[in-house]
Amino acid sequence: MRLFCLPYSGGSAMFYARWRRLLPTWIDVRPVEWPGRGARMDEPLATDPRDLAAQLAAEIHARLDGPYALFGHSLGALVGFEVAHSLLDRGAPAPAIFFGSGTEAPAVRDGSRWRLPLSDEALLHELRNLQGTPDEALANAELMRSALPVLRADFLMCGAYNYRLRRPLPCPVHIFGGIDDETSRASLEAWQQETAAEFALDMLPGHHFFIHTQQAELLDLIGSALARQSGRSIGSHWSKDHERILRPATR
Repeated sequence: MRLFCLPYSGGSAMFYARWRRLLPTWIDVRPVEWPGRGARMDEPLATDPRDLAAQLAAEIHARLDGPYALFGHSLGALVGFEVAHSLLDRGAPAPAIFFGSGTEAPAVRDGSRWRLPLSDEALLHELRNLQGTPDEALANAELMRSALPVLRADFLMCGAYNYRLRRPLPCPVHIFGGIDDETSRASLEAWQQETAAEFALDMLPGHHFFIHTQQAELLDLIGSALARQSGRSIGSHWSKDHERILRPATR
């Protein structure tokens, strides 16, 4: 089972490389790097989420030779959702599961405040609100000089995203949210309309970057979901602190 993982705003997909040693060996973690960062630093930064999704879908499609799943956090979930549809449009099989994390359902989100480029000061304000960047990193002028252009492009993608009504995905959709994140439960539950199969929502302790602070529990949930979908057996040790909604298909 290949698990293609898409980064969040301002981040590199190589964050997911550590998941390779934390998930079962039958799950092949494939970080999906975006242009302009990491190993693709020499490529122009993307600012159109639909164009980026089409490019990534073409790259992923060329590597598909078996079952796969998609995971994206924050902006990565929106791009991953578009990648899933683009793969289907190309005739690829549906993913075993689409995992989305830390963002509102595409149909209910409003990215209008990010349609224009943000100043350095505004970007730093956003980073502080998301509570995922250490203060010493925010105070490092050299580090911020390299990070802010990437973040600015990613916020422009957030502002450029336009939802299109399409046939629901034929695969299960499994969503994760932070209990203390500003993303509302209702906006996470709205992801249910994007699947013709099963829908699950897990609420984990923490703010927007619960994927760092609750990494072990998140990976346990991902591994367990993929095991069930694949007919495998895997131990699951869910914390009593997280809340769960599991609903059958409604279409």
